[in-house]
This record gives sequence, structure tokens and C-alpha cells, in this order.
Amino acid sequence: MDWIDMTTPCFKVQNLSLERNGRPVLRDVNMVVAAGEIVCLLGPSGSGKSSLLRCLNRLTEPPPHTIFLDGQDITTIDVLTLRRRLGMVFQKPALFPGTVADNVAFGPQLDGRTLTADDITDLLALADMPSDFAQQPISELSGGEAQRVSIARTLANHPGSLLLDEPTSALDPAARRHVRETIGKLRQELGLTVIWVTHYMEEVLEVADRVYLLLDGHIADEGDPEHLLGPDSHHITAEFAAGHLE
Repeated sequence: MDWIDMTTPCFKVQNLSLERNGRPVLRDVNMVVAAGEIVCLLGPSGSGKSSLLRCLNRLTEPPPHTIFLDGQDITTIDVLTLRRRLGMVFQKPALFPGTVADNVAFGPQLDGRTLTADDITDLLALADMPSDFAQQPISELSGGEAQRVSIARTLANHPGSLLLDEPTSALDPAARRHVRETIGKLRQELGLTVIWVTHYMEEVLEVADRVYLLLDGHIADEGDPEHLLGPDSHHITAEFAAGHLE
């Protein structure tokens, strides 16, 4: 399967502000994510992490001229085309009844494409699942398996980026590790850009190239995770990781 090799910065967010019911949700957010990076978004509940992620693929409509994908204002891109390019994986897998193969093939069918059995096997392999899972009923999957099927289904649309909204928060430690390893492998094999909302510091230290910390809707800190979270760090991100911020 061929993925587009992007050599220019993938995302640029500039001066993004957002209100909901008259209350500020995001305040003058500026962020750059280069192609092939894994960037983690940290912050307390209600800090704007998921709102920012939803703006990136227009589940929440951002103001014009605030978010650019490969230099193009995303509000000028057909929304379905945009969402094929930016695969999103949520906290809880939104799978429908049927088999694993039914779910993986769903997106391409909407686009007029039919996946072969070999295509489905390849996509399951990318999500670190054996081919014999293809005919497994969704109802028989564990939480970690269901989340990896969700990843395989997202990959069926050949996205250039993955937007992950706390995809491991409902999983046990072993399943979290498996999903974490899967995402790392996908970045290595496909060169995908990944923006990952998480509150697990082990995920940040293992997979992230850079970290953005959101507090009250604005970027409060940014940098290399080992620097921000190191034992001698005086950064506000280290305070958050230590539980000193709420």
C-alpha cells in the first residue's frame, strides 16, 4: 500500500481561538507539527486538548485561516476528503455489529472501493492483528483488540496523519502497551504524522517527539519530552506530570 510522502510541515495552527456557549475553549493557540512527527497533547481535563484535536479535522469547525494542512487552509478542503487524510481514533472504538472484515472494509466501500481479502490481511497486520481475526465477530473482541480494529479501519482510507483522542484510556496496561507499540510501528513503517491526546506519561516518554501542554485553552509549555519531564526539570509540564496542577 502506498502512502504519500510529505516533506513539508504537516500542520500549522496559528492564533486559533474558539468559544462554546460564550465561554473560551481555546485561546490563541499556535502549534506546528512536522510530517512524520508524533506530538502528544497534555493537560488537565477541560484544558482544550480534545477540542483542538476535533478542530484539526473539522468535527468542530475552526475559524478560517487558523489551521493549515500542508499549507492549505483546512476550511477550504472538502470535509470528507479532509477526514480521509486525517484518520481519527477515539477513546472508545465506534465499531458496528458484524465481523472485523466488515468494519475494516467500511470506509473504502463508502468511497466506491472494494477491499480484497489480502487488503484486509495487510491492514490487520499493520494494526498488529493476525489474518484469522478477519471473520471474528466484533462482539467477541477484547477492548485492546477492538481499538486495534479501529486503527486498521482508519488506515483503510490511507490517511497521512492519525489523530488519537486518548485511545488507550479505557484499556488495561498490557493492551495500552500493545496499542502504543502499534502506533510506533505505523510511524516507522508508513511515516504517518500522529497527534495524540493522552494523560499517560509512559506513552509520552516512549513515543512522543514533542509535547504541547494546554492549560485553560492555551499552550503553556512545549518541547522535547525528556527535557520537559526529566528529573531536574523546572518546566510546568513536569509539575503537571507530578500531579501539582489541576
